[in-house]
Amino acid sequence: MPLFEIETTAHIVIAWADQQSAAEAMTKEHFPDEDVLRVAKRPRDAWVISKRLLGIEGSAPEPCSTARDCLVKARGDKLHAIRLFMQDTGSDLHAAQRAIETNMSLGW
Repeated sequence: MPLFEIETTAHIVIAWADQQSAAEAMTKEHFPDEDVLRVAKRPRDAWVISKRLLGIEGSAPEPCSTARDCLVKARGDKLHAIRLFMQDTGSDLHAAQRAIETNMSLGW
């Protein structure tokens, strides 16, 4: 089954689907308020994200339950999740962004 990269107005979704139309339909089901901007069929059956590119170095960070709760409340909207995290923890923008993005990269 091919692996597709689907870019929406707020997310990049990686999904397996039989066809491009199925990948788009799955994205619309989970993110109905977003427009699909681009769909690309990946040349391999795996997706790799560089931890260094995300600013994560050293040992693997532990998932943060507060950040994950904020992502759930925000329905995956990263910017809204960052705002919720700042409100819940009193963190500054940089710390909140790092916590949310790190938890997204850990497979939220």
